[in-house]
Amino acid sequence: MPGQALQLSSPVGIIAAGGAMPFAVADSLKARGIEPVLFALKGACDPDRAERFRHHWISVGQLGRATRLFRDVGCRDLVFIGSLVRPALSEIRLDWGTLRVIGPVLAAFRGGDDHLLVGIGRILERDGFRMVGIKDVAPDLLAPEGNLARAAPDAAAIADMARGREVIAALGPFDVGQAVVVIDGHVVGIEDIEGTDGLLQRIARLREQRRIRAPLRRGVLVKAPKRGQDLRFDLPTVGPKTVEGVAGAGLAGMAVMAGHTILAEPQAMVQAADRAGLFVQGWSA
Repeated sequence: MPGQALQLSSPVGIIAAGGAMPFAVADSLKARGIEPVLFALKGACDPDRAERFRHHWISVGQLGRATRLFRDVGCRDLVFIGSLVRPALSEIRLDWGTLRVIGPVLAAFRGGDDHLLVGIGRILERDGFRMVGIKDVAPDLLAPEGNLARAAPDAAAIADMARGREVIAALGPFDVGQAVVVIDGHVVGIEDIEGTDGLLQRIARLREQRRIRAPLRRGVLVKAPKRGQDLRFDLPTVGPKTVEGVAGAGLAGMAVMAGHTILAEPQAMVQAADRAGLFVQGWSA
C-alpha cells in the first residue's frame, strides 16, 4: 500500500563512505533492533569509528568482492551513505566481478553523481539485492517541518527561500547541485563540484571583495534534492559545519526540504544556529 513502511530484513548492509552519517545510520538501526553491518570504503570511511560495528573493508571498484560479502553476511537490503570524492574510472582497480558488468559501470560513470549512484544501485539490484534509502533505515535522521532553531525567517527570507526552490527545481534535469544561495531575490551562488561548504566559502569571499553588497544577515542557503532524483541516493545533508558556513557567508539562515534532507548531529547543529542567531527552516515537499 502507498505510504506503508518498508519491512527491512536484518542485517542491513551499510556501504559506508566518509563522515559521521554511516555511524548515525548504524546507531539508528540498532535502536530499532536491526543489525547493521558496515561495508567500509577504503580511503573514505573512518577506521576508528568503524571498529564499533561489525564491518568489512571494500575498495571502490570491487563489486565482485562486495557482492560476495553481502551474500556471506546475509544482507539483502543495502544503503549507501556518506561523503565520497568521485574517483576517475582510470584510478579504480577493477576486480573480475566489476569487469563482468563493465558496460553498465561505464554507462553509470558517464553521468553526474546521482546518475552514477543510481547506475551502481541498479547493478546490485540485478544481482538480487534491494537498495533502500535513509527514509527506510533511519527516518529519525531526516529534517522535520517547521523552525528548528529559535530564530525565524522574515518576509524577505521567505521570498528568497521560494526563489531558491524554483532554481533547484529548474536545475534538476542537469544533475548539477542541491544548493543555492539567494539574497534579496538575486541568485548569487549555485552549488557545483566544490559542494555546499565550498559554495558558502565562495559567498564569504564575494562579500569580502564587495562583489556582494547586501547587508549582513540577509539571504538564505536553500538545499533540496534535485527534481526527479532517486531519493534512495545522495540526499542533501546539513549539520553544524553547514551552520558555520552560513554564518561565515553573512546569511540569515538556511532552508531545507523536510523529510528529504539528512540532519548530521542535529542537536549540535541547532545549538550552533541559536548561538549565531540563524534560522533553520524545514519546508514540506
